[in-house]
Amino acid sequence: MPARKDVDGSLSVPSFYGAELRWQREAAGRTLQETVEGSFFAQSYLSEIERGTRRMPVELARHVDRVLETDGFFERRCEDVRNARQGAHAEYFAPIAEAETRARTIEEWSNFLVPGLLQTESYARAVIHSTHPLDSAKEVDAKIRARLQRAKLFDDAKRPEYWVILHESLVQDPSPLLPSSEMAEQLDRIAALGRRRRISPQVLPWNAQTRPFTGLSLMFVEFDDEPPVLYTEGPYHGQTIDDPGLVKQYRKAYDRLRAAALPPEASLDRIEEAAEDFRNGKQRQRLDRCRLA
Repeated sequence: MPARKDVDGSLSVPSFYGAELRWQREAAGRTLQETVEGSFFAQSYLSEIERGTRRMPVELARHVDRVLETDGFFERRCEDVRNARQGAHAEYFAPIAEAETRARTIEEWSNFLVPGLLQTESYARAVIHSTHPLDSAKEVDAKIRARLQRAKLFDDAKRPEYWVILHESLVQDPSPLLPSSEMAEQLDRIAALGRRRRISPQVLPWNAQTRPFTGLSLMFVEFDDEPPVLYTEGPYHGQTIDDPGLVKQYRKAYDRLRAAALPPEASLDRIEEAAEDFRNGKQRQRLDRCRLA
């Protein structure tokens, strides 16, 4: 059996929290399994928290405080962990950014913006300047680094499997967030990930009969050993849904969008053609053709 690797509690608040949890648990003479008994969480879940790779839900923190008799210590520290995550992502999105690292499959429908996992630095900067115009240069740079760090998921050749449906307006928009050359680079990035089969993009045409389902962005995240979750977002707010019934209901809407979208190969062709039009200043003509089709 390999030697146990101790967690450096100075690396981050979650690491400190995890190291303290392990110390308190071992001082009480309890195993991981004994500590989670009576809760709805698995010992592997607690192990990830001890390694500093996962946040502790407040429900589990209260359970641990009771079992280890730590007088509310871990429940109070949940606030510290929450604050530590806020610098990189909005509070409402932080749990999803964390969940992406454990995902087996991620599926997105994007109606207004290129999803964060696919954004180039230029596109991310334009979005942040538009949505948070008073952010300092340091704050903007921190958000961009966090967004690009999320995209390192694609460095793994197989996980997660990623499907995305993009509304055609994101591909053909003649008045995009970026200058034409930078918009071409954004589309090139999506196409490159698709051509190497790292993602499966689909384009939803302008004339698709799915208008009732296009109002909200949707992200479904599935895991190996956890229930799936749905995330939906609007300006300055987001919601994570884990109720199985609601997830199933939203899944039906997503499936209709997928059925109406172009298949991945045809979508890649359209994305690459649009990128070339942006480079050549011909995106207006292509947009007019698509709307008339």
